Amino acid sequence: MLSQTIGRICRAILNLMVRGLALLGVSPNVLTFVGFLITLLAAWFLAQGRFFDAGIVIIFSGIFDMLDGRVARVTQTETPFGAFFDSVLDRYSDMALFLGLLIHYARAEQMTYLVLSGIVMMGAVMTSYTRARAESLIKLCKVGFMERPERLVLIIIGALSGKMAPVLWVMAVMSNLTVIHRIVHTWKQASRESPARQPASSPSSDPAPPKPHESAPQGLH
Repeated sequence: MLSQTIGRICRAILNLMVRGLALLGVSPNVLTFVGFLITLLAAWFLAQGRFFDAGIVIIFSGIFDMLDGRVARVTQTETPFGAFFDSVLDRYSDMALFLGLLIHYARAEQMTYLVLSGIVMMGAVMTSYTRARAESLIKLCKVGFMERPERLVLIIIGALSGKMAPVLWVMAVMSNLTVIHRIVHTWKQASRESPARQPASSPSSDPAPPKPHESAPQGLH
């Protein structure tokens, strides 16, 4: 009951913000870019080892992540470029956060977690890439648990609790398991959706011989 009440209050506040931004004529792409800039601040806090501050800022940037799409729908300004722009900045935001962690662990000379942060970054990039590449071959590839929302929630939990190290282990394993899951899923789906191609003509059908007056061009004998 309490969780439902909190959910209704949050939705009401979010809808109020969306209507206000729509009335002001704020572009959804501007909201996307502002959210990205806020994420860069969170990355800087991570690099400084100020994990709690980073967690709060990531939550704040997530608000803009929710607003841009809703404002686009309310103002009927959804465009293919807007979706593309949002996706690109999401990838940069993810890499900025992990870069902040890499800097922090490098300065602290914690090689294990430096390498682990790099593995998590690779898993995050490949999770997005495998879906994009797979969906150029098959209809849909959303299998796997560790997508961007789950990664952000785990980073926030690790940052606010001061337990980033175990969170990195979870993300390193689950992100790369998600990549493997998508590879296997795409292989299975592509095998079903791409039957063996039949040759255009049977081997027994020979081309018709040229007519007597159709001599070959000079130089091509």
